[in-house]
Amino acid sequence: MPDDRAMTVQNDIAIHLLSLADLIARAESLKAAGQSDHAALLYKQWVALNPDHPLFYAAAFNYGIVLGELGDNAGAIIAMRDAIQAKPDFYQPHINLGTLLEKIGHRDKAVGQWRAMTDLVPMVTGDAVTYKTMALKQIGRVLETVLEDTAAEDSLRQSLEINAEQTDVVQHWIALRQRQCKWPVVTELPQVKTSKLLASISPLSLACHADDPIFQLANSYAYNRKSIGIPAQDPADWSTFNAAARRPGPLRIGYVSSDFREHAVGFSMTDVVGQHDRARVEIFGYYCGIPSPDSTQVRIRQGVDHWCDISGLDDAQAFRKIQEDQIDILVDLNGYTKDARTKLFALRPAPIGVNWFGFPGTMGSPYHQYIIADDVVIPPTHERYYSEKVLRLPCYQPNDRHRVVASEPASREAEGLPADAFVFCSLNGSQKITPATFARWMQVLNGVPGSVLWLLGATADTNARLRECAKEQGVAPERLIFAAKKANPHHLARYGLADLFLDNAPYGAHTTAADAMWMGVPIVTLPGRSFASRVCASLVRAAGIEEMICASPADYVARAIAFGLDRPALQRVRQKLIDNRATCLLFDTALLVTKLESLFETMWKDFSEGRLPRPDLRNLDVYQEVAVEQDLPAMETMADADYEALYQRALERRHRIYPIGPDALLR
Repeated sequence: MPDDRAMTVQNDIAIHLLSLADLIARAESLKAAGQSDHAALLYKQWVALNPDHPLFYAAAFNYGIVLGELGDNAGAIIAMRDAIQAKPDFYQPHINLGTLLEKIGHRDKAVGQWRAMTDLVPMVTGDAVTYKTMALKQIGRVLETVLEDTAAEDSLRQSLEINAEQTDVVQHWIALRQRQCKWPVVTELPQVKTSKLLASISPLSLACHADDPIFQLANSYAYNRKSIGIPAQDPADWSTFNAAARRPGPLRIGYVSSDFREHAVGFSMTDVVGQHDRARVEIFGYYCGIPSPDSTQVRIRQGVDHWCDISGLDDAQAFRKIQEDQIDILVDLNGYTKDARTKLFALRPAPIGVNWFGFPGTMGSPYHQYIIADDVVIPPTHERYYSEKVLRLPCYQPNDRHRVVASEPASREAEGLPADAFVFCSLNGSQKITPATFARWMQVLNGVPGSVLWLLGATADTNARLRECAKEQGVAPERLIFAAKKANPHHLARYGLADLFLDNAPYGAHTTAADAMWMGVPIVTLPGRSFASRVCASLVRAAGIEEMICASPADYVARAIAFGLDRPALQRVRQKLIDNRATCLLFDTALLVTKLESLFETMWKDFSEGRLPRPDLRNLDVYQEVAVEQDLPAMETMADADYEALYQRALERRHRIYPIGPDALLR
């Protein structure tokens, strides 16, 4: 084929005379042939020769797209600016220009570009509305990443007021309000009812918002259908697979995670992957997260038998890789969390899909057949709240017995804590703080004179908001002290400065709880009904201090106050934690791994004998319709029987109006 650069130079007149349609067709043909650089040269020549063409702006825009795809961000930025200058009311290049500016690290200029566009756009056409909401969404997304939460929330709110049918915007807006402790979190917007907002809440935000496992099951199902959806390619069909004819050797287990790095999941899994019995299992680690060659990832890579970074592979490519590896059981360590590859699981690259550890709840999907828990996190009476078949470990959560703790001693003075005061702490993220939990904490502080509450710091606005809430409940604002974020070794080292950890509800401490108890800090916890609300109780029991599990909100407050007034009693619990650390169930990784391997063998036996569970997804759309109308805060203090009776009545009423069959009621 002749060199297109020469062709371009020799045929200036021909290129000058190309219509825009012919130009685009020729450029797309070159791109399809893998010659995007030649397509860029074609556009470059055309725009150079046609500065006064009425469709110059469209050619410049397409030129910028091709340059961006080639990695020439600077050239793409110039082309997008040319398109904007030629036609300011052509809104798409404004969006792309902002994205390019963000890509090269100029977030402030990107936000400025999008803001200028929103001021420019008149909301009189469908396209104008689309581009304005898109720009507002982009502004919110970028500001959220740099912790400018108030501005991000305002941008997303404006986008929703233009178009309330943006599920992803609703999810981020609610998550931002949770992170800022803006209560009530889910509050009605102009022309957007609370029930409509709740219908779009993300599964992770719902776990923080309500102790309602029926809603959580329905919500996960709805999220899976709307946000994950049906894959473009057909999933693998394992119905005719002859399990008895599989290749010889141990079971091949694939762990999929975006968090095999310095992250709570990564820290916790390092021991697990290294301690597996290679006579029983062969371990594959599939990483789908951000580039992160840190020490935790190095440990995990050394611990697995095979490592593959699939972050640069699309779902079809990752599917083929996992099939080539002949994985028997694929374990989802993300669930519905950031950078998850749920669509990959939808393709069923392995015959068995497992939900474990990364997400505190049910997936509500047709392709996660099992969920791994324990008898505290999911008691037998709660199995109806999960679409997966429940299999149990002695203790659900893995832990790293080789945590790196900074050698430099922490001091109260350095952390801004009073030297002699009783220090309560709750070093969970601010998104886990609810009005009910915060009110209990204020009761505790009022019951223990001179005590302080040590919280993980959020933004300055959020910290100030919480101090104002404390003042309104009779607690001096300065009794709330905020811990700056630190690298994990230094964060672990400072835990010992606290006297007692106060757990959150309904989303309690998980890896944070294990870290605290590893460092000898006792926890009082109040388990609820949902998965996220029961993990801490499981860990506390496994640590051998089950006396710290409370039966009611009143018991939680009273227990915390009692320890605050009786340091010798608390010291006995602390000493028990320290003495048990080497032998307790919580930190017995070898036992967890052995039992986990037995669960994998059980799963394979189920599959081999034609008993692979089928997730129960009946009527979950109806559950969702009913759940969004309930008084969610009131549910937290309900007895289980009253909670289920409430839903039973709501479903029966729905059934009388719109009959949906006898299995419409609670199963």
